[in-house]
Amino acid sequence: MKAHLTRRYWFAASHRLHSEKLSEAENRSVYGKCNNPFGHGHNYALEVTVSGAVAKETGMVCDLGILDRAVGEHVLERFDHQNLNYIPEFQDQVPTTENLCISIYNILKRALPEIHLDKVRLEETSQNSFEVVSD
Repeated sequence: MKAHLTRRYWFAASHRLHSEKLSEAENRSVYGKCNNPFGHGHNYALEVTVSGAVAKETGMVCDLGILDRAVGEHVLERFDHQNLNYIPEFQDQVPTTENLCISIYNILKRALPEIHLDKVRLEETSQNSFEVVSD
C-alpha cells in the first residue's frame, strides 16, 4: 500500500515576465501587466507531495524534519524575498510560475534522493496554480 503526504510552505518573490526573444510589443501582448519593467510580486503557496509505504517503525511516509529542512534550505532560502529575474535558473528563461515550479521540482528531486517526490504544486494567486508531477 502506498500513502501520500502533502506539506505546504509559503514564500514571497517578485518577477517580470519578459522574453528577450520577443519584441517589446509582443512582450506587452503576451504578458500584459506582468511585463511591467518594475516587476510585481506574489505570495506563493508551495505544496510538496511525497509518497511511499508507511514505515512500521515510525508510522510515517517520510521524516517531516528531513522534508522541511530540504525545502527550507534548497527552496525557501533560495527564492524567498528574491527577484526571480536575478536567480541563476532564470538567466536564460522567463521566470513564469510554470518554470519556477519545474525548477523547484528538480531542486527537490536532487535534494531528496531517498524520498519519492510525487508532485510539486505552486499557487501563484487564488486563480492560478501550476503542478509538476513525477512520471
